[in-house]
Amino acid sequence: MPQITQLPDVFASQLFWLAVFFGLIFFGIGIGLLPKIRSTVDERDKKVAEDLEKAKAARAAAEESEARWREKMDEVRLNATNLAQEAKRESARETEARVKEALDEIDAKVEAARARLWTSVQAARAEMEVVVTEATQQMVQQLTGLKIDKKIAAEAVSAEIQRQHGSGPRAPKGKKQPQQAA
Repeated sequence: MPQITQLPDVFASQLFWLAVFFGLIFFGIGIGLLPKIRSTVDERDKKVAEDLEKAKAARAAAEESEARWREKMDEVRLNATNLAQEAKRESARETEARVKEALDEIDAKVEAARARLWTSVQAARAEMEVVVTEATQQMVQQLTGLKIDKKIAAEAVSAEIQRQHGSGPRAPKGKKQPQQAA
């Protein structure tokens, strides 16, 4: 094979040209393309750093905004709680006032009923004394044949009623019990 025999003659020149082309390519890429690649990488690094700084700033702004929002929500909750408590207190005051008003009204009705009852008892007692006085007069007249005066019979009946029942029914508040004749 004749190509193999030529190899030592051509080998040195091919190695020379290989070294020249590799050198040109190496220096061409190193001088021409490497600075462009480095500038692109540097720009990308700057862009990434700027984006990270923007993200950090946005995160800080978001955290600050969230903190303000939380403060406002806490304030709103506190105000709502205060309003609810004030409404409860106001409701309790209104209810207490209504209950007091109702109790006063009931007390007034009870006192009026007591007064009517006392008046009725006094009227019934007076009527009973009149009837008992008349019955006493009739009984004494029928049994003894003596006619006694109405005033004397009334005094005797009144004295006996007081002896039997003490001082009599109590007068309601605010009214004095009338003094009975002895």
